[in-house]
Parts: sequence; structure tokens; C-alpha cells
Amino acid sequence: MRGAFAGLAAGDAAGWPAARHRSALLAGWARRLHRELDAFAEERQVTTLPVPFALNQPVAPLAVGPSDDAEWLAWTALTIRENRAEAFGRLAGRDDVRARISVWAALDNLAAGKLPPASGHDNPHHFDDAAAVRAVAFGAAGLDPLEDACVTNAEDGVLGAVATARAVAALTDGAPMAEAVEAALGALPPDTAIGHAAREALAAARAAGSPFAAVPALDAAVLDHVYSYGVAAAQTVPIALALADAAVTSARRTPGVEEFGAERPGAEGFGAERLGVERVGVERPGVEGLGAEAFGAGVSAAACLAPVADSAPALTGALLGCAAGYDALPAAWRERVRTLAGCCLPELAGADLLDIAGRLA
Repeated sequence: MRGAFAGLAAGDAAGWPAARHRSALLAGWARRLHRELDAFAEERQVTTLPVPFALNQPVAPLAVGPSDDAEWLAWTALTIRENRAEAFGRLAGRDDVRARISVWAALDNLAAGKLPPASGHDNPHHFDDAAAVRAVAFGAAGLDPLEDACVTNAEDGVLGAVATARAVAALTDGAPMAEAVEAALGALPPDTAIGHAAREALAAARAAGSPFAAVPALDAAVLDHVYSYGVAAAQTVPIALALADAAVTSARRTPGVEEFGAERPGAEGFGAERLGVERVGVERPGVEGLGAEAFGAGVSAAACLAPVADSAPALTGALLGCAAGYDALPAAWRERVRTLAGCCLPELAGADLLDIAGRLA
């Protein structure tokens, strides 16, 4: 359970949108300047793109750390035994909450007296992955995420949450990744968009052989470069399943007898394994030999898919972190992702994510 929570938070922090989310803690004028610089670059054809910055302000909010996905996971864990419509209803009307479009639409529906499942179905973003992120908490606790998912989502958005919860539940119980992926697929009918995409993603990643090698194939097979928001559950959940599966498979089939310094193709012994952040000949801790290198390979590959980097790395990290176990994750990341910033839910500023995971356990 701690591995799932820390893994999700690390993936959340690794994606480029995390800095954008955390910049909400800076003064409004700093964010306005960022937008003006972005417009200037567009107008003047400047290729130097502005990034979130702190001018005459503390820079701590822009340090690598968890953002929206980790905070909504924590909120879910803290309220998981409550009636889900009532828990969300307490957020309605607040002006200090930051959330996905599906969540805001659901809060407006609840405030207007529209209860689930209508609050999730009559929703312009019923298909996004907000419920899938929250489902990590339900899966880790061995609970059904359906009631929670129906508050904010419908159709693919609900299916993605159920699939995520089933995969995490299987991994929490000690099942191998292959069984967890099959459990997730069982919740994704092939004739749905998310079910079709999941099977396409798994086939593409398995053919590629490793997470990093799978990036171009997943971009071609799954990503929708037409739509303007990269949080569709039909993209992010399949990508997470495919990259988690690829990370485990490539780690298991890597020869354990070959020393890292052995002769390899490429300059200075660099080959596809090194490029993909796979180390050879080193015993890996954790379930199925997963260690920090395999975890990093899967999460890093997800972060390379820029359109879906808001949540695909987080979902991938949750699966691989749960499989590997908390102690197998890189120590620097374990410490960096514990403390929440409060960039989406201010009451969580300074909260310890692992303490919340422990309370849920």
C-alpha cells in the first residue's frame, strides 16, 4: 500500500504538469507573467519556452514534488468510508479547490441537487481519469470504487477506475503484474474505447520489449493528438497498464549473469538496455525482482508521453510501486514525495502521504 501511494506521488511529481500545478502556490502576478511570456514566445517565434518561475518569492513550491494526483489520492483515503456524494458535496461551493473538469462539473451538479450517477453522467468530462486516480486508494484497501467513480464520471471514466482498482488490489495481495493486468482487462470490455485501447497498448508495448522502446508505439497506437485535454481514461489507464507490464517483463527477462561492464553495442558500451534505464547483472529487490531501475524505467517512459503526462506517470507509478514495494523505490524519491503541497486542497498542505497510507491500512 505504501508503495502504491509513494509510487503514484513519484509519478505525479515526474510529469511536467506538476510544476504548473504547484505554481498555484505562487503569487497570481507570477503566473500572469508566465502566460505573457508564453504569448510573447508564440508571437515572436521564439523557441525558448518559459517555465514556471518564482521571482522575489520562495522557490519551494517549484521543487520536485507531488501535486494534484497525490492530493486527490490522499483526500480519497481520508474520506474513503464516507458516503461519496456527501464527501464531495462538502467541497461544493469552495473557491480554494483545484480539480479536474469532471470533478468541478460534478460539484456543480451536486450543488444543484443532481445526485450520482447523474452527477457523473451529465458531465462534459465524464470520460476523464479523475476517478481512476482516486481508485488507487480503493484498490489498495480492497474496496469497490464504483460508488466513488459514479459521482464524477461515467462510461470509460468509471471503467478506468474499476480497472485501476482491480489491478492495485491484485498487486496489494501479492499477485504478479501479469495477473493484475488481466484483472484490469476483465473490467474493460473489448467493444469499449478504453478496452480496445488497453489491448492495443499492451500489444504495442510487448512488441517493443521495454518501456522506453514502447514510447513511439504507444504514441501511435493510443494517443489522441486532436483533443485538447490529455486526461482521458481511455488513454492514460491503458498506457499505465502497458508500461507497468513492460517494465516487469523486461526486468524479468534481462540476463542476470551478464556484468554491466561487458561488451555491448553502441558507444562506450551503451545499448538499448542502458538507454532504457535498465541495469543488467544486479540483483533487484522487491516482488518479481523489481527495483528502483525498473520502476524508473516505467515512470520515465510515461513522462515521455507529454500529452498524457498529467496522470499517466502517476498511474504507472502506482502500479509499479505497489508491485515493487515501498522499500524498493529510490530513497530520494521516497522522501521527496511524502509531503503534500496543498496546491489543490489547501487543508492537505504539509500532510504526510505515507502517514495517510498507514491510516488507511
